[in-house]
Amino acid sequence: MSDVIVERVGALGRLRLNRPKALNALTHGMVGAIDRALDRFSADPGIAVVLLTGEGERGLCAGGDLRTLYESTDTVAAENFWRDEYRLDVRIAQFEKPFVAVMDGITMGGGVGLAGHAAHRIVTERSRVAMPETGIGYFPDVGGTWLLPRAPGEIGTYLGLTGEPVGAPDAIFCGFADALVPSAALPDLIDALAALPPDAGEAGVRAVIARLAQDPGSAPLAAHRDVIDRCFAFDMVDEILAALDADGSNFAVATRKTLLTKAPTSLVLTLCLLRLGRASPNLEACLEREFHGSLAVLAEGDLREGIRAAVIDKDKSPRWNPATLDAVDPGRIARWLEKRAEPVFPESRTGAV
Repeated sequence: MSDVIVERVGALGRLRLNRPKALNALTHGMVGAIDRALDRFSADPGIAVVLLTGEGERGLCAGGDLRTLYESTDTVAAENFWRDEYRLDVRIAQFEKPFVAVMDGITMGGGVGLAGHAAHRIVTERSRVAMPETGIGYFPDVGGTWLLPRAPGEIGTYLGLTGEPVGAPDAIFCGFADALVPSAALPDLIDALAALPPDAGEAGVRAVIARLAQDPGSAPLAAHRDVIDRCFAFDMVDEILAALDADGSNFAVATRKTLLTKAPTSLVLTLCLLRLGRASPNLEACLEREFHGSLAVLAEGDLREGIRAAVIDKDKSPRWNPATLDAVDPGRIARWLEKRAEPVFPESRTGAV
């Protein structure tokens, strides 16, 4: 079977990520397969809506295929993957037909890139959504620096720096998802979408989702909103740590402890990108910045070491360089955001001109 199952069911164009043993981790080949399927769905007047799901019981997509990235000695391969992945993220965001993504189970990193920019983003009671990249010496990419700054207050800063996973109520609260549909109702969702008339449009899809959606309940993060907004409002990571220390609540103490396990350079770079993302004109501008930052982190940063510790050797003991926050060179961070390859998008689409 293909790593992406592409099929038409009635008026529904289905995309099924099909690497369940690898938690549907995204490969370059899968990116291409999805893009070609969207060509097909776009040209088919009988298709009213596109649906993205993941095969298996564990999740939609755990992110990019980190093992392949680690084992590749060809940086051109990584560059080509990121370029095509980011273009696909924008295509999904701008797709001319209703696009529904179901984040059932684990949805992280590249999975958020596929689903988080869709027009209709569904979570279930099993959803665990996260951008955990600071834990592997990386930063929230795939448009994470566009999505996270648009969460309420400093919730996105908190999630981007800590990498903490959230369930359905928090995913909706922070703007990563739109509706909770119980996992038991997903077959009904598929049937109802397939039965839509070809001209159903966004309103028709919204009506289907609304019929099956349930109240997600209160968002746990909302209870910590005051602490998060106060402590994560700073533009320097050391100031955030100091504010958490001064707060002294159980939540603040636990959050500070979590931050201290992350790659110091990644924390500084991520905070910088989140602040830049907040002022960016569009998704493309954020992805362009992320693209050049990704190439820099792969070549000079902690990404390979983070992948080694988490995925290859699984010793959970990364040796970050530098090992402490005060040793991070701001000048190095600034250089990482400079252009390193041909742009992903024309300057006219990123607001550069």
